[in-house]
Amino acid sequence: MKKTVIIGASPNPSRYAYVVASMLAERKMPFVPVGIKKGVVFGEEILDLRSKPEIPDVHTVTMYLGPHNQPEWYTYILSLNPKRIVFNPGTENPEFFELAKAKDIEVAVACNLVMLSTKQF
Repeated sequence: MKKTVIIGASPNPSRYAYVVASMLAERKMPFVPVGIKKGVVFGEEILDLRSKPEIPDVHTVTMYLGPHNQPEWYTYILSLNPKRIVFNPGTENPEFFELAKAKDIEVAVACNLVMLSTKQF
């Protein structure tokens, strides 16, 4: 199964990061929520982004962090060695695209919710 790290995870049901966690849990797809908000989403504790938690076997990182907040986390996110980073609407960042591509990481500018709904994930 493709383990997905949700960067910008939130316990707030009105946030898209929460909705994607719901969809992943519903499909029994492994996910790790990482963010600055404390809480639990669908049985998974939100890991503190500031602690840069080690997460093995990451397939996909899905971004819910705006481009102006991303530079601080470039090195950490790339250190997870994902196969793919999904830049959801509002998170597009050409600078980060290039850094990821330079490490042979697939870059997808897409909506993770749509990808899951249409079985393109």
